[in-house]
Amino acid sequence: MIAKKGISKNRLCHIAEMEHKQVNNYCKNKITRLDTDVLARLCFALDCTVGDLIEYVPAEEENKKRSLSTK
Repeated sequence: MIAKKGISKNRLCHIAEMEHKQVNNYCKNKITRLDTDVLARLCFALDCTVGDLIEYVPAEEENKKRSLSTK
């Protein structure tokens, strides 16, 4: 989404009032809990909806993906 909007991570950090590490964690899917305030700031900064940023993957599908990737 960052590339699609043509914005740098540094600019995103500034607009969304976030730390660079926090933005990187979202970009790399390394967050442990979703913060609705952070999602709202990202949506504002990127002019998008929450659905553009996150996707629900049922646990069964995620487990299948993990087991296939370790083979």
